[in-house]
Amino acid sequence: MGLLKKFFNQTRKPEGFLGKIIIKGMNLGHAKGADWAMEYLNGVKPSDIVDLGCGGGRNAAALLGKYPSAKVTAVDYSPLSVAKASEYNRGAIASGRCVVLEGNVAGLPFEAGRFSLATAFETIYFWPGLQKCFMEVARILTPGGYFLIANESGGTDAVGHKFEKIIDGMKVYTVEEIEKALRDAGFSEVKAGHHPSWPWIAVLAKK
Repeated sequence: MGLLKKFFNQTRKPEGFLGKIIIKGMNLGHAKGADWAMEYLNGVKPSDIVDLGCGGGRNAAALLGKYPSAKVTAVDYSPLSVAKASEYNRGAIASGRCVVLEGNVAGLPFEAGRFSLATAFETIYFWPGLQKCFMEVARILTPGGYFLIANESGGTDAVGHKFEKIIDGMKVYTVEEIEKALRDAGFSEVKAGHHPSWPWIAVLAKK
């Protein structure tokens, strides 16, 4: 595996020295796209949030800032990401507003109906079976709970497909594919938006 390919493959499950660089880059590089997607949450008032595939923890912190009365549980299957997200949110963890856990979205360690909002920023590309994982997200949401998906590739841009070829196990989905998987997983309402200047997409589903 070439060095460039090895580097970008760290986006799937960061580890080691290269993983630390990737996590720092993701916290900085994906911030604008994540903040744009969070605008779709205006009007949503969650009390208990889970951020799936939390990476370095930046978006968990943004959710804590957006919802000062809510608690956030951040989950990632990379131990390195869990460590970095814990460090990033150490103040919120100390105050009892944030928990960071290692876990896999294919089998989440939570009881049914626990959360009123789930988020997934730049991560469903790597989920092992979209409908199956969406069913698991639906399971842990309260009735009427929301699920926000944010991707910087909407499945139709050349850059997204370029990275799909570089990164092992990556799959770039179109809005239509995401919407179908959500409805098949039991979500009742789905709305999607495209950024006017970038290939970013935001999909908000209601259980």
